[in-house]
Amino acid sequence: MQITADMIKALRAATNAGVLDSRTALQESNGDFEKAVEWLREKGKVTAANRADRQALNGVIEMYSHGGGRVGVMVEVNCETDFVARSEQFRTLAHEIALQIAANAPKYIRPEDIPAAELEQETQKARARGKEEGKSDAVIDKIVESYLDKFKDEVCLLRQTYIRDDSMTVEKLINQNVAAIGENVVVRRFQRWELGESTAQA
Repeated sequence: MQITADMIKALRAATNAGVLDSRTALQESNGDFEKAVEWLREKGKVTAANRADRQALNGVIEMYSHGGGRVGVMVEVNCETDFVARSEQFRTLAHEIALQIAANAPKYIRPEDIPAAELEQETQKARARGKEEGKSDAVIDKIVESYLDKFKDEVCLLRQTYIRDDSMTVEKLINQNVAAIGENVVVRRFQRWELGESTAQA
């Protein structure tokens, strides 16, 4: 199948991938748009894994205010070079991450950041619910595992569903950009404030 410039343009608009990667993805998937998107996502995973150990000390601190100043977000997103830090694609990604934090209020970046005491508390909560429903121990174990998975999806930024595309997580969004940018990208830290909330913030 002939790969046209319009097909490449549409794929780039949807994924932020480069021209060559978009062309290759379409060729590999015989022009199937959805398969090409998935091909790019898989490539992003591999590229991100290969670059994960590389130091990311440049970047940007993105600030975002939402709802007429009712919600404020500050997030530090790092990359490897100042050149990429100044690029429109990287700054757009940082802005999207700030929007995500404003909209979905994560508490942590990744699951390993969740304190053990909090995980234990959630485990006991799910276990107690299973016992109240009269479930067997084997079923309760599955209930706890499923509950903790959903809990991590809600409170961890990287595991949250991306607000603009419910077919991908924030981690996949970042990996996709790693593949396109060609550098490691790391969300270093963030803070979210909401007007009138308690100052005890995780």
